[in-house]
Amino acid sequence: MKRLLGSVLLTLFIAAPALAQDPSLTAAGDKVTIKTVTQTLPTLTQYTKVEMPIYKQVPAWSNGRVEIEPSTWAEYGVQAADILNLVRQGQIDVGAAPLAQVSGQVPFLEIADLAGLSPDVETARKVSEAVIDASNSELERFGIKIIGTYPFPANIMFCKGEVANLAGLKGHKVRTFGPSQNDLVQSLGAQTVSIGFPEVYGALERGVADCAVTAALSGNAAKWYEVTGSMLNIAVSWGTGGYYVSLDWWNGLAPEVRDFVGAVYAKVENEEWALAAAGTADGVACNSGDAANCKIGVLVPADKAMSVVTPGDEDRALLRKTLSDVVIPAWVARCGSGCAEKFNTILGPVTGLTAAAK
Repeated sequence: MKRLLGSVLLTLFIAAPALAQDPSLTAAGDKVTIKTVTQTLPTLTQYTKVEMPIYKQVPAWSNGRVEIEPSTWAEYGVQAADILNLVRQGQIDVGAAPLAQVSGQVPFLEIADLAGLSPDVETARKVSEAVIDASNSELERFGIKIIGTYPFPANIMFCKGEVANLAGLKGHKVRTFGPSQNDLVQSLGAQTVSIGFPEVYGALERGVADCAVTAALSGNAAKWYEVTGSMLNIAVSWGTGGYYVSLDWWNGLAPEVRDFVGAVYAKVENEEWALAAAGTADGVACNSGDAANCKIGVLVPADKAMSVVTPGDEDRALLRKTLSDVVIPAWVARCGSGCAEKFNTILGPVTGLTAAAK
């Protein structure tokens, strides 16, 4: 049944561009060139299979009025923490980064992807849609707006040796990204290390980290299978991110151009979420050498194929309990007054969880 579901999701992802209505701009006016810095690496599937194919169509869809100059963090020489400042200062027009990775400036943003919050992609999208208005209200103070969201396939653990369950992470050095992942991993008795995505391969190779969190497809694109041997296949998070713009830039666009760009990123958003659904199982299959179920990523050869550990009910219960007892309270403490009430109002109905005020 799982393989059948994965095939259906993959089919839907492949068909999505053909079925969705393309954005259109027919009004004449000044030409607009949009400078973007989005994904971490130019090899990431989110960039190669969603963003770039759409960006290349923008001139045709806009009758030559709009074009996009894309780049990635690695090409631009930046990290997640730089993205909001680049957007606010007008150095780029659209920047993208996981919300948790820019939450040092806006702690509320962590709410979209607290570690353990979303066990599946359907929940992750419901959470994303529920928190977008409140997130933009927080970002308005910095003159920034989210015009679209994107996830990765489920973020799981890549480890150099085999780890049998979450409790088995105790004593390991684990690369994490975002405060709530730190809370989760540290509560399990592991040591967290902060390393930018492009540098993780080398850190794993040298033993600076024993394990690292990322999506299976992202690890596949970065060839982590060359420096790790196993995957602990439980959804820690989804790397839910935002496409950020400066309000000054956004409001300064001609209304028809603004509507067009909004439609472009609505298309990007829908296809990114479809990719996350299809790519969660696909990334695991590709890294483990499962040719029959590897359709999106790069099939790892047999001599480098990774083992897969699928945690059971006990681990899922531990993840849920740690979320409730450790992760959410720590986020409330960082986020400040009123955040527990906001969580209960916005996400209580979606997750069935409650946060206690500090």
